[in-house]
Amino acid sequence: MESKNVVLGVLGGLAAGAVLGVLFAPDKGSKTRKKIAKKSSDLKNNVKDSFDSFLSSVEEQYQILTSKAEETVEKGK
Repeated sequence: MESKNVVLGVLGGLAAGAVLGVLFAPDKGSKTRKKIAKKSSDLKNNVKDSFDSFLSSVEEQYQILTSKAEETVEKGK
């Protein structure tokens, strides 16, 4: 679970940095809003990709453990 917390912390830090960078940039309000919308969309896509990757990893590990357990049961018979 620690690696999950680290990933969430890094993503949160990146999001906060991106938003603060956009907010303090000397642009018009309309441009700033567009930048924030684009950054949040990019962040959402990155989080979704990271989560999908994490789920794939968990599913792969589950399949490996299941197959090893089945092999152990068969050897035990």
